[in-house]
Amino acid sequence: MAKNLNLRYILDTNKLTGPNFTDWYRNVKIVLCSEKKAYVLDSPVPVALAEGQDGYDQYDWEAHRQHLADNEQAVCILLASMFSELQRQHEYMDAPSIILHLHEVYDKQGRDER
Repeated sequence: MAKNLNLRYILDTNKLTGPNFTDWYRNVKIVLCSEKKAYVLDSPVPVALAEGQDGYDQYDWEAHRQHLADNEQAVCILLASMFSELQRQHEYMDAPSIILHLHEVYDKQGRDER
């Protein structure tokens, strides 16, 4: 039986400071991929209708619930791998919003420095 490979230690030694965004993001994707949670960065939350509504489907509800749980885990991983000021700026965002905001800030900076 294979042991679970925990790659989170990569993020302990490569915390996001800002200028290292590209390297940090690559490492975040590796960690999230290994934990099968990377999909939350670019997949919309599945729509789930309440029980009793027309079109209600238990599978849709479970997919919705799982996506939210995986997003919560991804947010924790993202925030834990940032320095405190960046954590404060992003603590109330979901995972895709955090990544979008960081892309906007640091990709633009990288282009401006060239």
